[in-house]
Amino acid sequence: MLPNFNIQKILIAPLDWGLGHATRCIPIIRALIANGYQVIAAAEGSQAHLLQTEFPSLIILPLTGYRVRYSKSKLGLAFTLLAQLPRLQRTIKQEYRWLDSVIDEHHIDLVISDNRYGLSSKKIPCIFITHQLTIKAPFVWLEKVLQGINYRYINQYNSCWVPDVAGDVNAAGVLSHPAILPSTKVHFIGLLSRFQLRTAEKKYDYCILLSGPEPQRTLLEEKLLAGFSSVQRKILLVRGKPGSNDVVHTSHHIEIKNHLPGDELQEAILQSEYIISRSGYTTVMELLSLQKKAILIPTPGQTEQEYLAKKLNADHICMSVEQDDFNCVEIIEKAKDFPYKIPRLKGFDGDAITDLLKASV
Repeated sequence: MLPNFNIQKILIAPLDWGLGHATRCIPIIRALIANGYQVIAAAEGSQAHLLQTEFPSLIILPLTGYRVRYSKSKLGLAFTLLAQLPRLQRTIKQEYRWLDSVIDEHHIDLVISDNRYGLSSKKIPCIFITHQLTIKAPFVWLEKVLQGINYRYINQYNSCWVPDVAGDVNAAGVLSHPAILPSTKVHFIGLLSRFQLRTAEKKYDYCILLSGPEPQRTLLEEKLLAGFSSVQRKILLVRGKPGSNDVVHTSHHIEIKNHLPGDELQEAILQSEYIISRSGYTTVMELLSLQKKAILIPTPGQTEQEYLAKKLNADHICMSVEQDDFNCVEIIEKAKDFPYKIPRLKGFDGDAITDLLKASV
């Protein structure tokens, strides 16, 4: 499309499904800026706040998110998501119109969309980021239907970046390694992580990282605070609420932060013996990059997280437990005996970002 690769200004837009998509865009933004590209982001709410905290001078255009809501029960999740489909389809159509005007107004040369389906254009090259080439569902026939819809959107992009490694030893399993790939160009770009592995003195026994859509984020927070209130261990709880001024009162051995910037969060994770978190893929990538022992609690009814937690548990990479079955005292004992075997997987090479862009357009 652009034989001379005349790309200077790049728009990057993460999905607003928790903080994970915005978080994993951070190493990409860093690489782009370090290699001389002009970067503009598109986000709202906590995702915009997170990116602004990491990049104070970054221009962030307001873009309405998908604003997916979860149900309080696992059984009700499918119906809750189904009821939101018409609104999600309208949002995707609005994205097409929004992007068309933004390309002209801000002279955008290339778009990187992290799981936002409506940010492709025939005017300029567009790249789609996803680790979910396979969208897990309760039935095989439904997975095939969802994959067809997924690929129909992905194939509108010039290429697809998959944040995982190719081959049998990988992080996301069948999610990122389906039997059939999209027809557009697919690049396995390695694990996306903000963090760098190094040694640190232990400060916490457990670091709890919360994230994801409501109300499940709050339900898990309440469960963990109640369970760990009587467990005399040094605990840090990071609530995953950037921009919040909420004050939560709990036991003296539990330290609570609404949010931590990337460098402080890295330090806290390195200083912790175990990490307790959702099995969101971005969190998994970052924990693997730091070689941390993790206890994963998939969001009830979120099939991707449930699959990922079971896979990582079976591979002895992370320990996993269902939210309803989580008992703090029992889990502490089980984690001591869990045979962790954490692989060292290749990470994203920010120094090679220009070569990757050239291969993608």
